[in-house]
Parts: sequence; C-alpha cells; structure tokens
Amino acid sequence: FIMSALFAVPLLIIAMGPMIIESLGSMLPEIIDPMIHTKSYALIQLVLVVPVILIGRKYFSIGFKSLFRGNPNMDSLIAIGTSAAFLYSTASAVLTIMDGKSHHMYFESAGVILTLITIGKYFEALAKGKTSEAIKKLMELAPKTARIMRNGAEVEVDIDEVEIGDIIYVKPGEKIPVDGEIVEGITSIDESMLTGESIPVEKNIGDPVIGASINKNGFIKYRAAKIGKDTVLGQIIKLVEEAQGSKAPIEKLADIIAGYFVPVVIVLAFISSIGWYLYGESFVFAVTIFISVLVIACPCALGLATPTAIMVGTGKGAEYGVLIKSGIALESAHSIKTIVLDKTGTITDGKPKVTDIKTVDSIDENYLLKIAASCEKASEHPLGEAIVRESENRKLECEKVDYFSAIPGHGIKAKIKDKNILMGNAKLMHQNNVNLKYMEGMSHDMASKGKTPMYVAIDGEIAGIIAVADTVKKNSRQAIEKLHSMGIEVVMITGDHKRTADAIANYVGVDKTLAEVLPQDKANEVKKLQAENRKVAMVGDGINDAPALAQADVGMAIGSGTDVAIESADIVLMKSDLMDVVTAIDLSKKTIKNIKENLFWAFGYNSLGIPVAMGVLFIFGGPLLNPMIAALAMSFSSVSVLLNALRLKKFKPD
Repeated sequence: FIMSALFAVPLLIIAMGPMIIESLGSMLPEIIDPMIHTKSYALIQLVLVVPVILIGRKYFSIGFKSLFRGNPNMDSLIAIGTSAAFLYSTASAVLTIMDGKSHHMYFESAGVILTLITIGKYFEALAKGKTSEAIKKLMELAPKTARIMRNGAEVEVDIDEVEIGDIIYVKPGEKIPVDGEIVEGITSIDESMLTGESIPVEKNIGDPVIGASINKNGFIKYRAAKIGKDTVLGQIIKLVEEAQGSKAPIEKLADIIAGYFVPVVIVLAFISSIGWYLYGESFVFAVTIFISVLVIACPCALGLATPTAIMVGTGKGAEYGVLIKSGIALESAHSIKTIVLDKTGTITDGKPKVTDIKTVDSIDENYLLKIAASCEKASEHPLGEAIVRESENRKLECEKVDYFSAIPGHGIKAKIKDKNILMGNAKLMHQNNVNLKYMEGMSHDMASKGKTPMYVAIDGEIAGIIAVADTVKKNSRQAIEKLHSMGIEVVMITGDHKRTADAIANYVGVDKTLAEVLPQDKANEVKKLQAENRKVAMVGDGINDAPALAQADVGMAIGSGTDVAIESADIVLMKSDLMDVVTAIDLSKKTIKNIKENLFWAFGYNSLGIPVAMGVLFIFGGPLLNPMIAALAMSFSSVSVLLNALRLKKFKPD
C-alpha cells in the first residue's frame, strides 16, 4: 500500500491539478501544465502509473483467471476497469506525444482504484494474522517443566521429556503438567481454565487430572496417561487450528453484483463497438467506444462502498463496547439464526455467591454466616471464599479459630470458643450423628435449583444451611428475550451437570440446553447446528470455548474472559453483558443495509454513464464521450457513498 500510495498520490495531484488550480486562478508548474508541456504531462503520468500497476499485478492475475473460468468477481471488475483505463490512457498518451495535442487520460483512475483496494486487503491480512495469537496463548498455558520420579529420585525435567507411565509430583498451587490419574493423595483441582466451571472438583485416588489445570490444596502424585498433542489442552489447540484454517471468508456483496455486472458491461462494450464498426465508423472509433464503456463502467466509489460502511460500523461498535475485529464478522452477524451461549461466565457471573442462608429458630442468620466464614478463612475452597466474601460484604468480624481440619470430599471440622463446628455435606453430618431434621428437604430443593447447599452444625446440633451458586447476570434474561424477538434460537451449552444447567435454562428461557459437554466437544456441537444450514454464533469466555468460538460463523467473547477466548473470537463484548450481543447483531443488520445502499450508488451513477459511452448522445448529434460526465459520475458516486456511510454514526443500541 505504501509503495502504491507513493506513486498514486502525486499521480492524482498531477491529473486533477489543472482542473483544481484553473478554478482557483493560480498558475501550474510549467512541466505539468497540459497547455504548455502536453507531452511531459502525459509522459509523467505514464511513468507514475506503471509501478502501481506492477505492485497490484495480483489483482489482474486473479481477476482475469476468474473471468476466463466464467466466474467473474470483484477482482475481475478491478482488472478489466483498470486495464481498460490504462490501455485507453496509454493510447491517448502515445497520441499526445506523437501529435502534441492533449488527449484525455484516465491514468489516475487506474492508480487510485488499485491503491484503495490494496489498503482494504492490508487491513484484512492484519485481522487474519491475529488469529494465530490464540494458538500461542493456549501453548503458554501448559507448565514448562514437571517433577517426576526417575531411578528412585525426584527430578525436574522439561515437559517434552515426560513419558507415559511417569509418576509426577504436584504441590498445592501448582499447575498439572500433563493428563493422568492420581495414585496418591486427595485434593481439589480448579479446572475452570479448561471446563469453564468455577467450582473446583474434588479428586481422590483413581480420579483423572487434566494438564494445565491448577492443584488447589493437596499434595498429589499421579501417573502420566497422555502427553503432548494427546492431552485435553493439545486437542483444544488442534481444534482451534482446524476451525480457523477451515473457516471460509464470506462472499462479498460486491462480488455477487460484479458477477452480473461485469459480463453485462463486457457484452455491451462489444455490441456497441461492433455496431458502430458495422454502421461504417472506423476501427479506431469502434475501439474507442469499447474502451470508453469499460472505463466509465468501473466505479471509483466501489473501493469506498464496503470499507467506509464497515469502518463507521466497527467504530460505532467500539463506542458502545462491542469490538468487531473484522469486516467479515460484521457482515456475517446479520444472518445469524442460532446463538450458542456458554453458561459459566457468560449467562452467569462465573463466581460462586451466597444465595440462601436458612437457620433453625434459635440461630441468627448473621451469626451462622460469621461462624461459617471464620472456619472458611482457613480453607482454600472457592465455596468457602464465597462465604467469606459475603461475610465481608455484611461487615461481620470473624472469630478466632482454635482448631481447623479439612476433610476432602466431605467438608471441615473446626473449634471456635469451645464450640465444635461441622460444615459440609450430608455425608459429614451422618458420620457425626447430626440429625438434619427438616433441613434435608430444604437442601434437596436448593440443589434442584442448581445451588450447592452446605450444612452447618454446632456442638452436634444442626444450626442451618448456607447455599452457594453461580448467579445469573443482571441482563441475561432480558437479552435472551430480545434475541427471541429477533427470530433467533438460543442454545445454552455447559460442562456442568444437567440438574444445574436445567435450573439456569428454565430461569433465563433458552430454547435448548446442552449439558455435561466436554471442552473438546463444544466445537462439534456448533458443527452439528451448522450442518442444519444455519448461521451459528458462539458466545463464551473460557479457554474451553476457544475451539467453538473459532468454529462458529461468528465467535463472540466476553471481555472479562480469558485471552485465548478473546483472541479466538471475531467480536469482543467488553462490558461482559449479553445485551451487547443484541447490539452487535443490530449494528450488523444496519451496516449491511448501508453497504447495499452504497453499492447501489457506486454502480448506479456509472451505469447511467454507460449509454453515453456507447454513443447514444452521438447518434443525436451530441458528444461521443464527454470526460466531464465520467468525472462527474465518479465524483458524485464517491461523495454519495461517503455521506451515506456517515449516516451510520447515528446508530444507538436498542
């Protein structure tokens, strides 16, 4: 683009200079004044346009190949129009040099069209280059080393040196190096980076562990089962690569119109030139007619029609926190028929919160929360963190804990001011002979709504239940209603168990729920929906969503999500609000409408000039082709396209 612009800008100034400077009443430098140095005026333009033609030679090779195969596209129109302009102008320049008279030239049309198209291609290439960032970030997730047992000793080796069957040691807070199975120890593992679920999974001997997940609070030894590309993370990387590589670019509206417009123009050019020749005009006259039709039919505004609307559209999106990474994404979003929403972090907040506190009659709600938070201060469990957060929000002061013991898979035991505290699931209560009374029914009711209830007992007596859940975001329900009103099917997808998924789905009103879906299967679920000939959008926030975001026709990432999700997506919703999905689709529809209007103006004015170029006015004693008519048509179409695109600046989210 820079090389093209270096030649195209002076070419445009020289070509348009006489008209502009003459109107201002100033004098031109003699060397480019067509009235004084006619030959040098023509020769300088020829010298400046040749490098631009050579730099843009790819458009000619692609355009003419498509034309000869019977499938003309945007490049075909550019190739024919610029070739016609160049050949016509070269012939005019030769005549000017030979006879010293000024003949009209279109060198600046050829140069400027190619330069405008090149900057559009540059921005497209820039957007495509960013997709590889997702792969890089995924690769960075895996730890670089692992501690393993070799020859009876614990050694630290490079991750690539780990073999299947190796015993790997992992301390609390460390990442799991590769996939495997626990052989010693009990812990809870945060798999949210891969599964998207915020609540850690309790792990015992024999349970599987996933590479790149985080060991929260126990020391474990596990046997390596999958390494390298066979791990869950490796499979996700492979899926993202495949999805990004297979996604075909959307067919441009201009290409579709050009498919009809180009053949018609070529046929009209041939008919008019042959007609005049058979009528008795000279061969030169017939060739002039042929080239004139092609020159006037190639609209300069075509280079502005789509890019300007997309530029304004993406700018308006950014203004409202919707970052649209490419024109393709903006074009695709208007035809979405199904939207797949990840549950955790997209429909819900992604962080467990205290939702219910139920106590027996004699116990105060804040007292129960204070006791529970005091115990959980010593725990590293995310459910405990949610209880501590709620206690801090209520400004409750925690008590000193005299004794604390975590019981993996069950809960905790603690002692506060001579009071024995038990906190955990029903198993823990039954093992310690605590009578749950009517609380058990409450617990089942909470669990059926997707919440995680925890019993609290004081000195062997049940004191109450504290329920924790991932809560639905404020606007999720409203956004889904809005999407339904736009005729869009909404599907919720999650790795969570069906009971929790159904509880959330019923509340927000989605059409379909896909629960217990493994990370690597999310992209396959999107493929199944696409196989029904539906345009599918995916909205997610986690690493496990990356393959599905890349596979979807339009991937939308929540701004608070992981870098990998954001890099894999086509659109980023910075406010992490599902109402912005509605904004993105609405903006896309209005932009597409604007592009169609722009294409009408871009083609319309120039189409009106075709009959003049064919010699209709000449038949009735008028001019053969007044260059001012062509210039006026081109100017009008460019100005109208720009003004129309700027109307998009009035866009406001519904």
